[in-house]
Amino acid sequence: MLSFGAVFDSRSAVTSGLARTPLFELHKALDARLVPFAGWEMPVQYQGVKQEHLATRSAIGLFDVSHMGQLEVTGSGALAEVNRLITNDLERAVDGQALYTGCCNEQGTLLDDLIVYRLHPAHILIVCNASNHDKIVAHFQAQLSNRVRMTDHGQERCLIAVQGPKAISAVSSLLTADAGAVDLGRELPPFRTREFVLAERAGLWPKSTVRVARTGYTGEDGVEIFCANAIAPALFRELMARGGTPCGLAARDTLRLEACLCLYGHEINESTDPLEAGIGWTVKLDKSDFIGKAALVQRKAQGPSRKLVGFEMTGRGIARSDYPLLDLAGKVVGHCTSGAPCPTTGKNLGLGYLPVGMTAIGTEFLVDCRGKNITAQVIKTPFYRRA
Repeated sequence: MLSFGAVFDSRSAVTSGLARTPLFELHKALDARLVPFAGWEMPVQYQGVKQEHLATRSAIGLFDVSHMGQLEVTGSGALAEVNRLITNDLERAVDGQALYTGCCNEQGTLLDDLIVYRLHPAHILIVCNASNHDKIVAHFQAQLSNRVRMTDHGQERCLIAVQGPKAISAVSSLLTADAGAVDLGRELPPFRTREFVLAERAGLWPKSTVRVARTGYTGEDGVEIFCANAIAPALFRELMARGGTPCGLAARDTLRLEACLCLYGHEINESTDPLEAGIGWTVKLDKSDFIGKAALVQRKAQGPSRKLVGFEMTGRGIARSDYPLLDLAGKVVGHCTSGAPCPTTGKNLGLGYLPVGMTAIGTEFLVDCRGKNITAQVIKTPFYRRA
């Protein structure tokens, strides 16, 4: 999946060699533990991973996701040209709809996973992973014609994720419309986006236009707010005052793990395709040609040799990324892509690739946890689904 005039330039070099978002000083003031992440200096936690995780599940979690790439393609051929670069189908979307999609190379493996927003047939917004920003920019630049224009808005807007069962009401209370109050639960269905007016708050921000998308990466309901950098710190603090808990990268990771959402560099990368990664539903092989289609048609016909599974540690141990997965005879047959103790479930859970013949629910296998083979079992995914 930023700057405002001369106020801030998040992609400029800093003494640490890392980029900083417009919320960086706020993170410091909140005593966040800051770490390098995809070229950025980002908060990994504030008060504690478990506390932040459970706050998101029970109330509101606030996440600075301004490091994500924000690209816009405009022009009369924007929809068709972007559609050729993704596996999902923008032609089937309506204006204001968001699509989760893969972006593949000619071999059908994943350059990135994206959220693509169809604002208008001539205006497409793409949010890419921070770690893949430069790669995706270069890929799009190489593929798009001169009939359209791509603009990188990563220096102009902040992106705040507001997630949890109380997120919709909290954000609604800050917005206004000609008819008065805004009810995002009614006016903004899941995976839709619209511009709204942020009501003026004296001494904090002027009346402003923000884009709100009912998307997220936690398994909870909520929104992501695209806003001008200048108002972002005050908006973040106001959301805290309305019950929001600042959350870092660590809680974001355990939340998405419970929801079994792929993380680029772990479940997916340029050696994996969407079919084996369990996101084949984002691949529309019946649409017009797109980069990687021929390879994916062939891969689907052949069938994958491995699949991504969810598993529970049945022995005493925690699976971590890149730990080998073994059959019961002790032979290495796969690898763990993500694993952690999951606060909502109270279990040690993981995701990983296993041969197709070992992917049935209930299949037992071993995880090599630093030289100790610990028992595990394939279980149903997602691990957590909100009520």
